[in-house]
Amino acid sequence: MSEIKLVAEARTEFGKGAARRIRREAKIPAVLYGHGTAPVHVALPGHETSLALRHSNALFSIELEGKGQLAIAKDVQRDPVRNVIEHIDLLVVRAGEKVTVDIQVNIVGESAPGTIHLVEAQTLSVEAEATHLPESVDVDITGLEAGSHITAAEVKLPKGATLLTDGDHFVVAISEPRGEAAAEEEAEAAETAEAPAEA
Repeated sequence: MSEIKLVAEARTEFGKGAARRIRREAKIPAVLYGHGTAPVHVALPGHETSLALRHSNALFSIELEGKGQLAIAKDVQRDPVRNVIEHIDLLVVRAGEKVTVDIQVNIVGESAPGTIHLVEAQTLSVEAEATHLPESVDVDITGLEAGSHITAAEVKLPKGATLLTDGDHFVVAISEPRGEAAAEEEAEAAETAEAPAEA
């Protein structure tokens, strides 16, 4: 996706009290770091930033005092009760640079009738070019039978992305619902018990 422009303000006050004041003004405290530069503390526009963070691995163009630089969110701290954003760590990136990010796994399709799928990995860790970061990857389970599984190495990644997660790691497994499997086992056991013993 294209970069999202945000106009930041430099912060000169720090601590919990200062952070609360910033949030009362509908802004979000953040820090910009990376490429060997000293961390820069900024305040971001609350509404625009919250909307932008709905996109996984969004690329930001942060404008600060007339200068712009590219960054991605590496850590977003939220209030666990109100779910409001309390602080963001932004990593400065450059075009052409490779960075490590997690991408969401989306399961598509339906496995064979009478089976269920268990998602073993909600995300995959990949390396990709900073200005072309993927948001998610689709994993198709159409028609897969019980006992099937898909590993990280079998997932078709977006163009330009390199897998960092262990390739043998299960992403999704197909199985029978436990209730049905248990009922079949009990029925088989009952039939065996009822069978007449051979003389």
